[in-house]
Amino acid sequence: MYRRILVPVDGSASSNVGLQHALRLAKDQRARVRLLNVVDEMAVLPMLYGYPEDINTVIQSMRDAGKKTIEEGSALARKARVQADTAIIDANRLVVSDAILEQAKKFRADLIVMGTHGRRGLNRLLLGSDAERVLRSAEVPVLLVKGNGGERRGRKRRGARKTMRQ
Repeated sequence: MYRRILVPVDGSASSNVGLQHALRLAKDQRARVRLLNVVDEMAVLPMLYGYPEDINTVIQSMRDAGKKTIEEGSALARKARVQADTAIIDANRLVVSDAILEQAKKFRADLIVMGTHGRRGLNRLLLGSDAERVLRSAEVPVLLVKGNGGERRGRKRRGARKTMRQ
């Protein structure tokens, strides 16, 4: 039985699918949820190279987006009647997956639920996978929920089966 579920959220469609799944599980298990947003300041540095943008302005906009994501997730938790607290943290030059694992320990999570993009090939090689790194290094179970790309394909297949049965 799970009592504390950590749910990293970033506002993406796949993250939202993971959140929905975590809330259903938390309600079923009567578990507490912590919604976590990690501000990854290192992610924007390559994009800003050679541009006169103020890095602090960009990072603040990332924090603002994280706050909005957390607020939306909290609203979903309230609607689902799931007890949830929130955390927005800076990665502080850690890899995002390490920041997530650090927060899992602090929260004493007994499960981590994450949406995943399900990238493959070159995209996965170039962009990496925080979800995969969490899965490989976590000391607690990790539930990876494939995002909307897989769900759309699944819906088409189910729809096709219904047509074939009729």
